[in-house]
Amino acid sequence: MKSFLERLLGRTDASTRGIAKDRLRLVLLQDRASIPPEQMENMRLEILQVLQKYVEIEEDELDMKIERGDGAVALVANIPIRRVLS
Repeated sequence: MKSFLERLLGRTDASTRGIAKDRLRLVLLQDRASIPPEQMENMRLEILQVLQKYVEIEEDELDMKIERGDGAVALVANIPIRRVLS
């Protein structure tokens, strides 16, 4: 009887609902952050061009990647700077 009332009130299997919601969220995140390799390379080059107006960069050690987690998507860049240009 209790399970019938819970279903009637919309409280059915909250853990299953939560799992499904999390899976959907992950699929949406992957879809939103799907950046083809050539587009990622173009973005990297454009960012470098802008930065090189202001700083000298260690291009060999440059690292850019897309990270997903905690409901967010982030572009993470590790850009070693040799010196600031004047």
